Amino acid sequence: MHVFLPDGKQLDLPEHATALDAAQAIGPRLAQDALAATANGVLTDLMTPLPEGAQISLITKKNPGEAQSMFRHSLVHVLSQAVNEFYAAKGYPVGSVKRGVGPSIENGFYQDFDLPEPLKEEDLPALEGVMRDIIGRNLDFVRTEVSKAEALRVFGHDPYKVELIGELPDDEPITFYTQGDYVDLCRGPHFPRTGALPQAFKLTSTSGAYWRGSEKNPILQRVYGVAFASQKELDAYLERLEEAKKRDHRKLGRELELFTIDPLVGKGLPLWLPNGTTLREELTRFLREQQFQRGYQGVITPNIGNLELYKTSGHYQNYSDSNFSPITVDDEQYMLKPMNCPHHVRIYASKPRSYRDLPVRLAEFGTVYRYEQSGELNGLTRVRGFTQDDAHIFCRPDQLKKEFLDVLDLTVLVLSTFGMNDVRFRVGTRDPEGSKYVGSDENWTAAEDQIIQAVEEVGLPYSIEPGDAAFYGPKLDFVVRDVIGREWQLGTIQVDYNLPERFDITYTGEDGADHRPVMIHRAPFGSLERFVGILIEHYGGDFPLWLAPRQIAIIPIADRHNDYAEELRTELHTAGLRAEVDDSSNRMNAKVRSAELSKVPVMLIVGDKEQEDRAVSVRERTPEGHKERKGVAFSDLKTELLERYHARQ
Repeated sequence: MHVFLPDGKQLDLPEHATALDAAQAIGPRLAQDALAATANGVLTDLMTPLPEGAQISLITKKNPGEAQSMFRHSLVHVLSQAVNEFYAAKGYPVGSVKRGVGPSIENGFYQDFDLPEPLKEEDLPALEGVMRDIIGRNLDFVRTEVSKAEALRVFGHDPYKVELIGELPDDEPITFYTQGDYVDLCRGPHFPRTGALPQAFKLTSTSGAYWRGSEKNPILQRVYGVAFASQKELDAYLERLEEAKKRDHRKLGRELELFTIDPLVGKGLPLWLPNGTTLREELTRFLREQQFQRGYQGVITPNIGNLELYKTSGHYQNYSDSNFSPITVDDEQYMLKPMNCPHHVRIYASKPRSYRDLPVRLAEFGTVYRYEQSGELNGLTRVRGFTQDDAHIFCRPDQLKKEFLDVLDLTVLVLSTFGMNDVRFRVGTRDPEGSKYVGSDENWTAAEDQIIQAVEEVGLPYSIEPGDAAFYGPKLDFVVRDVIGREWQLGTIQVDYNLPERFDITYTGEDGADHRPVMIHRAPFGSLERFVGILIEHYGGDFPLWLAPRQIAIIPIADRHNDYAEELRTELHTAGLRAEVDDSSNRMNAKVRSAELSKVPVMLIVGDKEQEDRAVSVRERTPEGHKERKGVAFSDLKTELLERYHARQ
């Protein structure tokens, strides 16, 4: 057989040669340094036979980061071996540890275990020590192919492996990877030996996880780890992780009294507290103003709908796993609303439409309900009831590009208002092999072309993700990187030729005939719950003045200054600013500390001098630290704060 090197040179090798054979053919030093390879752009290990005629590139000790997913997955096997040895040292017999799946993931890896006794968080450092010992033994990873019968014999004691093996084809060889006395069912690929693995890793946490994600199955213990090619990368990641913990929206939501989730109300159903409601209302006010300027009309739809509505739209069939069960009422079936769009289609259809009426832009902050598994719920970012900043535009085909560009402009404006300027744009298209999509190929091609043309017209860099489209149409997603480097998918715009057909909605054209409108679905925030959760973490709870639920704390130095403080509060409140007086019996420093902990952006301190001059001393929280000013005329400060509020700063 022969393969081709990056420079185009042909390398002749024995039949069924591996990447290690290729490295040895080039030179013994390369074979010693080689860790992995790519074959036709796909990561492969040194032990797997290469395809005939493959374009190959070798990965060495100089660039292990190019094989991150491989060394992370190899660390999963080291972790599993370490867990075996950890429980053997406790006196448990061989076979006591059973294993589910263990993939590499972004920044690290995890492995699911069925253990004779649960691991504790405090066990992780000791387990990590066993892993480092295994790496120090420099054990070879050995790849072998076995029959299905042999695989079942080896793993007969492990029901999870038996289940996985049972689903594999009978006539194809199954691969095992072995290091030392540890063997696992695995497709690979892996590093050649444990001693070649980077030691920049750390076990971080454990959690429960249903086997294969189903609540009907046993709960396994999942052990998480992070791993990088260098200690510098690991240290930087751990530092970001600590920062993320400080910014955790669940922690800050509790401390700043923004929201609560009460088990008596229900899992995944957040209750908005007064501070959180203020924040949410500022967001909706901001977007409503933008929508008003762009010709949107507000609508309101119920939180429940007839089941036939969602069958017609396709949401009942295509989202069956995430819909709540139907409710029978008066011999009819109803369902908690999973989407707003079918309701908006029926509003469009409520009267005849002319080509002169289009575009029709209907907007709603509509609450929808999705069934999420308990283990997937997470504060505000994964809930069962949430409010979408939903709008649907019904337009003529010749209006589509202009409307799409306007929505694109609106979404970019929304994100930039919150300092979310590091954005990448992802076009979700149909998977050619997928079966979930509705509508004609012609409509899908037209919709995908329109999105790509619009994005290219404004010069935005984008990637195409086949299979990421909704069942009714392609979409443009906005993926935002926050201040500590995490990515979030926020706003979305979708082009839809199919729901208008499914509901048979039309408009009368200039020629007097019926024509089919095109729909644009859009949600710049995505959902208010998720957006607020991300916003809390993006700002770390230090909201700009216009968003802060508690904008101004007025702190009298002594009781004799309380009346003056209250006078200022009334004036600020009348002007539309949120101000409060701390007239508690605490000392001034304690009052300042209290306002600091509550992340109030502006503190006004008043004493004898300020009262005499109708002035204030100002202490502000800024990204750079505290900023203090003394003897500021109150009238000037009020004007300044109002300008900042209305400029949304």
